Amino acid sequence: MSQSSPFFSIARAHAGAGGRAAAAALLLRQPVAQLPPNIHSLRCFPSARVTHAKMLRSHLSLPRATVSSFADADDDSGTKAGDAEAREDQNGECEMSEMAKAFHITPRMAMSISVMIAFAALTVPLAMRSLVCHGTFKMSVLAYLTLLSGFYMAWNIGANDVANAMGTSVGSGALTLRQAVLTAAVLEFSGAFLMGTHVTSTMQKGILVASVFQGKDSLLFAGLLSSLAAAGTWLQVASSYGWPVSTTHCIVGAMVGFGLVYGGVNAVFWTSLARVSSSWVISPVIGAAVSFLVYKCIRRFVYSAPNPGQAAAAAAPIAVFTGVTAISFVAFPLSKVFPIALLQALSCGAIGAIIVTRVIQKQLGKLLSSEAEKIASTEKSNVQQVGFLSDIGGPTGAQLQIVYGVFGYMQVLSACFMSFAHGGNDVSNAIGPLAAALSILQGVASSAEIVIPTEVLAWGGFGIVAGLTMWGYRVIATIGKKITELTPTRGFAAEFAAASVVLFASKLGLPISATHTLVGAVMGVGFARGLNRVRAETVREIVASWLVTIPVGAVLCIFYTMILTKILAYFM
Repeated sequence: MSQSSPFFSIARAHAGAGGRAAAAALLLRQPVAQLPPNIHSLRCFPSARVTHAKMLRSHLSLPRATVSSFADADDDSGTKAGDAEAREDQNGECEMSEMAKAFHITPRMAMSISVMIAFAALTVPLAMRSLVCHGTFKMSVLAYLTLLSGFYMAWNIGANDVANAMGTSVGSGALTLRQAVLTAAVLEFSGAFLMGTHVTSTMQKGILVASVFQGKDSLLFAGLLSSLAAAGTWLQVASSYGWPVSTTHCIVGAMVGFGLVYGGVNAVFWTSLARVSSSWVISPVIGAAVSFLVYKCIRRFVYSAPNPGQAAAAAAPIAVFTGVTAISFVAFPLSKVFPIALLQALSCGAIGAIIVTRVIQKQLGKLLSSEAEKIASTEKSNVQQVGFLSDIGGPTGAQLQIVYGVFGYMQVLSACFMSFAHGGNDVSNAIGPLAAALSILQGVASSAEIVIPTEVLAWGGFGIVAGLTMWGYRVIATIGKKITELTPTRGFAAEFAAASVVLFASKLGLPISATHTLVGAVMGVGFARGLNRVRAETVREIVASWLVTIPVGAVLCIFYTMILTKILAYFM
């Protein structure tokens, strides 16, 4: 890389105030004399920073990112931009226009995609074997409606819950919205189809006492369908406002309402409900605490290093090895024999670390060379060595771009895994009640466990992808932009913390919500930069939506069950 390249010219311009003024004048094509006398940084000129970032990206092969992701560590411009975007999102534009704007496509193409999804949702069930129930027309109609109810719930899971995996990556600029949706679509479907549970219990989540509803197949069928419709309805309302809510809480609330009205107080396991409700507090608090510490570690041991770029490149394979090994051993063990499972997990971690190391060296090798070290020595860092939990400003210029590039790749990797795991785990919220309802129509409801057909797993995966495509951008915007400003380092800290907490809490049997944990983790990253870095209004709206999720789900399920029981009197 030539010393006369724009990259090195801009890096040298950061060395002093005069250099910064000259660089700003060059980028703005204005004489230095016409610039304000108190200029100290390119931060004063957003347009200059845009050009600056574009010139840097022409020499850096980083993950696709927006200009906001390359803001300095304590820049407030992203907060103001986020507020402007939030106000813009409240305009009364039609849904198709919003979808087109989000994906940078024409409104006609957005409409065509939506029509094709709707057509597939209505016609694909007609070719599924699960539609054949006793060979009667009435039962086939009920099976068709059941499949549509399951699709509706899966659609809303995709619209709301997938932001858990991709929201921070989009908010930090590591992925564009289009890249995130396409990546998540493939991984969510693969996770649902390949890793989705093939066995479910008739009474989902251990909330209802099964013995209370023995011999009441028609009533139980109505309750299962109503729970899908109620949870889907509330998820759709929450998604329309961009509120990230827990799909598990939606289903639990719906079943509690059904159990109380049609089974009595003894039909509900109140201890299980208390454990689920406690996650309102446990999940965000633990997520915020862990992400706070993770981000402080990044700022302390990477940002304050003599060469932050090389420190980030050295930390990446260690973090990937630790994360992949833990996930492979705890969440997806390949063997039930402890020594073999541990060896396989260590192998997976080593492979992941090698891949990340090679990718970083290939993409950022020139910037990590000895020539780049000379530039690092001329760049001034605004690091304050006053303690581990102190406010550390971080590197600037070329070193900042290297750090963001490294953590950008790590964030994309973690987002891909979370998306795959989410498809395999949360699809059960839609297909569990769906499979139980179909089993009633097929006369096998008395079985304690119900086998889920492969085509139903695929059906749930398709629903998640459809919802993500059509409405996923709403909650992604909340997670990625409206809580606090994210960069690749902050986004990675939030994702890594949330994944770690959910993984180990699930293994220990603690009541943890992935959605609540991630929101808390994003807040924790904001708190690490200062209390005023978290938008209180957005947090208040999210917490309010959490508090009403179970009650609203219960009320909606009661209402839908009242209607369905009257309709089913004709069919069953």
